[in-house]
Amino acid sequence: RQIESVFWGDEFAAAEMRAALAAANLGFSAAPDIDERIAGRIASGGVVGVFRGRMEWGPRALGNRSILASASAPDMTARLNRMLERSDFMPFAPAILAEDADLYLRNVAPARAAARFMTCCFDATERLGREHPAVVHVDGTVRAQLVDAATNPALYRILAALKRQTGSGVVLNTSFNRHEEPIVRTPREAVATYLAAELDALALGGLWCDRA
Repeated sequence: RQIESVFWGDEFAAAEMRAALAAANLGFSAAPDIDERIAGRIASGGVVGVFRGRMEWGPRALGNRSILASASAPDMTARLNRMLERSDFMPFAPAILAEDADLYLRNVAPARAAARFMTCCFDATERLGREHPAVVHVDGTVRAQLVDAATNPALYRILAALKRQTGSGVVLNTSFNRHEEPIVRTPREAVATYLAAELDALALGGLWCDRA
């Protein structure tokens, strides 16, 4: 039968997140508007580490242990490769509001359900390549994640906020880790990677830490 979610991993209390930030001597604030704040930082060109809820089980980060960034910035691929110590040939992937899929992807229907887990490649439309070049492979394909409010409400809220702010609900979504390191599992690992990769901001549950 079709699965609806793979958020089956560990979840951590707010106290553990506060302790991880305090141990690193990082200033932070509680942010009831955390989704709007994440979207705003992305819209302004920032790279944001997002750690919230239960960890994903599967081959892709789907928003709960993700690094999110603008897919529109021409230099974003090179910048992330430096920050995360990746090789230039390694592609990045987009998360897209499910209702906008046909604007950016060709022949979506056969894989619409599977694409919620970022496991399928599609041919990109001309619009995606023009507006969001950081997530289109050199052969014109894209490994997209389709995000809907029912199965991934937290990431959906971020994309919806980004669309309100910029006109497009597309974001570059890569796993929260540096190259050849495992995806972060705990708040302390998230803080350590935020510092080591020099990300611009960190959303740790409902807590916000920003270098600005």
